[in-house]
Amino acid sequence: MFRLTTDPIDSGALRAAAGDPHAGAVSVFEGTVRNHHQGRQVVRLEYEAHAAVAEKEGQRIVNDAIERFGLDCAQAIHRTGPLEIGESAVIVTVSSPHRAEAFEACRFIIDEIKHRLPIWKKEFYPDGSSSWVGCEGCRQGHQH
Repeated sequence: MFRLTTDPIDSGALRAAAGDPHAGAVSVFEGTVRNHHQGRQVVRLEYEAHAAVAEKEGQRIVNDAIERFGLDCAQAIHRTGPLEIGESAVIVTVSSPHRAEAFEACRFIIDEIKHRLPIWKKEFYPDGSSSWVGCEGCRQGHQH
């Protein structure tokens, strides 16, 4: 399962949903909002997404991971909208019979999400300025 949400992500619920008596390993990746980027202080973030495309492609990524790594469960949720420092921006949870596959699948999913999904991050700085990060193709349309 992959989805976008504007609500805080309940990591405990995701972890519980990954439980399976067949699984010998559960791996969780949680990406949180940090207070800096490339030597610059960050005070908050905002994520935007092309929701229909992101959710469809996100589900493909999760399905690919299930098949490729023989997972019992795979799920990822990504936040959109404004986020404060320390909040979870994305959580990936996988379970599998063995730890190697769980670790590899978790990394595969987050790397593919960052590479393939139309989700854009805007950083806000203490001086009131802001900039889009990792968004070379969308800067013209999103410059504020």
